[in-house]
Amino acid sequence: MIQDVPQGLEEVVVTAARLPPAAGDAAFSVIRLDGALLDRATRLDEALATVPAVSLFRRTSSLGANPTTQGISLRAIAPSGAGRTLVTLDGVPLNDPFGGWVIWSQVAPESLEGVDIVRGSGAGSYGAGALTGVIALRESDRAGGVLDISMGEDGGRRIAAATTIGQGRVSITGSTLYDRSDGYTSVRGAAAGTADRPLDLETLSGSIRADIGLDAATALSLHASAYDEARGSGLGGARSSGSGQGYSATLARTPGHNRLGWRAQVWQRKSDFANSSVAVGLDRATTTPANDQLATPATGWGGNFALRGAGLDLGDGRLEWELGADARFSEGETQERFRYLAGQFTRDRFAGGEASVAGGYAEAAWSRGPWLVAGGLRLDRWENASGRRLELDRATGLPTLDETYPDRSGDVLSARLAVRRDLTADLAVRAAAYSGFRPATLNELHRPFRVGNDLTEANAALEPETLQGVEAGLSWDYARSSFGATVFVNRIEAAIVNVTLGAGPGLITALPRAGFIPAGGVLRQRQNAGVIEAVGLELTGDHRFEAITLVGAVSVTDAEVDGGMAAPQLTGLRPAQAPVLSATAGADWRVSDRLTLGLRGRYESRRFEDDLNSRSLEAALTLDARTDWQVRDGVTLYAAADNLLDRVVEVSETANGIAGLGPPRTLRAGLSLSW
Repeated sequence: MIQDVPQGLEEVVVTAARLPPAAGDAAFSVIRLDGALLDRATRLDEALATVPAVSLFRRTSSLGANPTTQGISLRAIAPSGAGRTLVTLDGVPLNDPFGGWVIWSQVAPESLEGVDIVRGSGAGSYGAGALTGVIALRESDRAGGVLDISMGEDGGRRIAAATTIGQGRVSITGSTLYDRSDGYTSVRGAAAGTADRPLDLETLSGSIRADIGLDAATALSLHASAYDEARGSGLGGARSSGSGQGYSATLARTPGHNRLGWRAQVWQRKSDFANSSVAVGLDRATTTPANDQLATPATGWGGNFALRGAGLDLGDGRLEWELGADARFSEGETQERFRYLAGQFTRDRFAGGEASVAGGYAEAAWSRGPWLVAGGLRLDRWENASGRRLELDRATGLPTLDETYPDRSGDVLSARLAVRRDLTADLAVRAAAYSGFRPATLNELHRPFRVGNDLTEANAALEPETLQGVEAGLSWDYARSSFGATVFVNRIEAAIVNVTLGAGPGLITALPRAGFIPAGGVLRQRQNAGVIEAVGLELTGDHRFEAITLVGAVSVTDAEVDGGMAAPQLTGLRPAQAPVLSATAGADWRVSDRLTLGLRGRYESRRFEDDLNSRSLEAALTLDARTDWQVRDGVTLYAAADNLLDRVVEVSETANGIAGLGPPRTLRAGLSLSW
């Protein structure tokens, strides 16, 4: 189920090398997803989408979304393909070191103990990238395990398993996920042509972690993971693939009475991504190769250290503090063939560079009676270096474009402060102010891309975008009911936006290096396009009867762009892909000791496909249903229907009005074993 964290984040006993949740977290807006909800999800991003205004860039799940649109954002302020949210697994960033998106196939939901969704810009230990918040994943280390096997329509086959075994002070946790689908066709009906293809998918991932208890309070965790996926992009000749590995080592000591706690962590991530795109004929009968991104090798690495003092007595109050530092480094390069003429590619492109961010922070939380005050200050230095874009004529080997970009760097100061007051044993109010930042990814800085006939240019001069915000909320938790409400005001400055420069056919003089823009296409460039201001309301609630549990949540966000001098044409418009209203609701009915029926719904108001608000995606309502039959303890059979009512959901729209659609009704059935 979804929970607004009430009186405080519960203390979790773990064997992995982690620091316990900070006492000050209860003063901020935290949503917790428990293991039961995660175990019912086939993909992690679909589980996260049960929280309103948490979504990928487009209105679809990672089952059919190209990896470049799998960036996730919290609150419908301004979704981005690169993502404006930091995603971590036990402290290690999962955002791709080149593109910032998250390959959701790399994590099986069954492998997780829970997820904390921190809404609002992160300072403290979160650092760069936590512009609209943090999604903190916690890998399970409970004794026992789970195995889930299912089959569904469109050739769907899925196997996921996770288990932990231990002996003495050593435990091993492993997980794996295999998922395959023949896919659905995004463009359907009269608009479809022979060029349209299903969004097929095949993915395999796995991880293993060794936990070693050095003493009663100190543990060492060694973690390794890998993933590989291949998918269709919906058009003949258009496909993508991705692979990667991750490694980390964490040494941690739990704080206690008269004992400092600390955590030291180092990590490395390697990824590679290939993507072929095509130009599609106006009748959608044929496609022509447009770009072949052969490889995008990228490496990210970093480390962090935190020192925590807990439970210091200060008269009638108690103080918890944390000092820390962290650093992240990334390097990567896209290697492509483009400019398809006379049956062959005529140009090569190599574009990429290096990026880094390093910072230190101080956090503290003071509690006394019903009061909790928490805050922190953070200073970061970012740097972009060794940027280059080289384009060569394949016939002669001579450069047609050779640009190197000056190294750039800067400092960013961010902070947060929150106050919480328990009015009764069941009711609490809180208020918070915060700031944060997100540097541009290597992909945004250096790689142009093409989707159909639409072209988007890179911009090596991008500055980090920053967010300032304030919010106030209340939480009520009584007997079988809970309720939470939050009102927020956020402002993103120097927002990175894909700004439309012109439409085809022909050359666009505003950016001549982009080349020829085909008919039905537009040219955009990533720019720091002014300011985005947003005011929002978030509501969550649940009630538990004897046999029925009801949950619901609503998010309303009024967001507006002020393009200023950089992009005056955007002033007064709504950010692309940002709906005003999103809502989720669900019911679980335990009919008997063996039978459980579940229904989940998600509604989203209209959103715009593009920065100019010229392409509108209509409102959408989907329902998912599931039936579970417990054969015996640890053995459950289930059947599920996604998009039960077979609603047509628009997820994209081209310049000439062709709509891409989400998946139709899909039936699946499976077996779940737990021990």
